Amino acid sequence: MKNLTAVLVDDYSPALEMLENDLTINHPEIEIIAKAKSVVEASKLLRQQEPDILFLDIMLGDGTGFDVLEIHPNLSSKIIFVTASDEYAIKAFKFAAIDYILKPYSSEDLTNAIDKAKSQISPNKEQLTVLQDSISYPNQRPKKISLNSSDKIIVVNLDDIMHCKSDNNYTEFYMSDNKKILVGKTLKYFSDILKEYNFLRVHQSHLINLQFVKEFIKSDGGYIVLQNNQTIPVSVRKRNEVIEVIQRI
Repeated sequence: MKNLTAVLVDDYSPALEMLENDLTINHPEIEIIAKAKSVVEASKLLRQQEPDILFLDIMLGDGTGFDVLEIHPNLSSKIIFVTASDEYAIKAFKFAAIDYILKPYSSEDLTNAIDKAKSQISPNKEQLTVLQDSISYPNQRPKKISLNSSDKIIVVNLDDIMHCKSDNNYTEFYMSDNKKILVGKTLKYFSDILKEYNFLRVHQSHLINLQFVKEFIKSDGGYIVLQNNQTIPVSVRKRNEVIEVIQRI
């Protein structure tokens, strides 16, 4: 018995057909009520009926998936974003803390995305803004990042993050206003996406925002002093890199 409806939006016919076949064969509980290949076509369909799940490609021939969402700001559908293998797009989704399917995707990827869509609320407008800005301006330093804590998603300014500390499989963010935010991702995850934006991993357990560095103390093994006088240890392996980077600040 079908208990969910879906609309598929993708401007590439083979990809649209593949998604339709995958859903028909592996997810009989989902009824595909419409398909669209453009912003205009998708917008017309969504005026007539809202699906439970909207599969939305990012790049469309006459615009982007964000254009569809801007035309329908009060859309109640759960959104599953679909994107091609593009490093900038992938990084943008990570910054926005929004799930996505990466083409070409596996059956497991699709199932996981559907399961999450069933149980989670749709991304909020701030998250979508972070995603849109990151994708629209891939060569610019992002201004914001979405942090998915245990009870809510918090959008913060990158320039307000002083440093991050590893807590097993979690990361604790220390903000300039003394707030702390615990996020269910590893420090490596954030180090990988922030290293291009003035953040430096100085220790296995510590990632710092270089704009908050006050000084580097060479004694006692070496440690960073931040502008709020908090001290951050520097590992032996990272010592030379840290000195080199700080000398350039």
